[in-house]
Amino acid sequence: MSRWMSLVIILLLVFLNVGCAINPLTGEEELMLFSQDEDLQIGRGYAPEIEKQLGGKVTDDRLSGYVDMVGQKVARVSHRPDIEYHFGVVQDKMVNAFALPGGYVYVTAGILQHLKTEAQLAGILAHEVAHVVARDTMAAMSRDIGISVLLGAVQASDAPGGAVRAANLAAQILSLKYSRQDEIDADMAGMDYMVQAGYKPTAIVETMQMLQEQQKVRPIEFLSTHPNPENRIEYLQERIAEKYSAVAVLKVGEDEYRSSVLEKLKDDKPKDKSNKPE
Repeated sequence: MSRWMSLVIILLLVFLNVGCAINPLTGEEELMLFSQDEDLQIGRGYAPEIEKQLGGKVTDDRLSGYVDMVGQKVARVSHRPDIEYHFGVVQDKMVNAFALPGGYVYVTAGILQHLKTEAQLAGILAHEVAHVVARDTMAAMSRDIGISVLLGAVQASDAPGGAVRAANLAAQILSLKYSRQDEIDADMAGMDYMVQAGYKPTAIVETMQMLQEQQKVRPIEFLSTHPNPENRIEYLQERIAEKYSAVAVLKVGEDEYRSSVLEKLKDDKPKDKSNKPE
């Protein structure tokens, strides 16, 4: 009897906490089991550990400030400009970018070395902002890790063994994958954001082409954690032809990117992930 009573209580708690939210990218109502406050709690709680695992932030304030400036430009025109976004650059040499719930967005020094223009950077950051807006990362975390586990690790990080658990969970967060539809939605919304922020939309196609070329040499982390649809470049080009073929001349920013990022990275050499827990 007590076992059945416990089950009934658990099911009742789940029912009471189940809610729905509108996905701003699709306009569709989706099941949502957690609050915006939990988004922020998870993002803020795991950001320091993830930064640590990826070699820490770059030390050049001008470089990090430049990336934040570009990120804030695309965030301001997103569906959720009210979120307090934090854009950071970590020193790891892997080619990747990722978002945590609550507005924490990171790019690695490794991917920055392969980009050539401010518009390409804007495309990457806009894509990640779209994941934040849609709460895709929170959904992936709750699906693959479990929201109660994540919250518990944050709350108990100062307890014995808490730091180790948080480090292990941070490693799992870095390997989370989105669905193909999540990626398509983020691509489309990200392109809209970058254009509204004043950047040339073809830059994101150039970035995808670069990533595919790099993939031929060695596996690219961005294409591992962000499933790469076979027709990704094709549908992005179609989107440009249908929606942005007649737009005025927009910013590319090659010189700005070279002076603010590429030249600065020479002094901040990316680190590998040899110190990450298995």
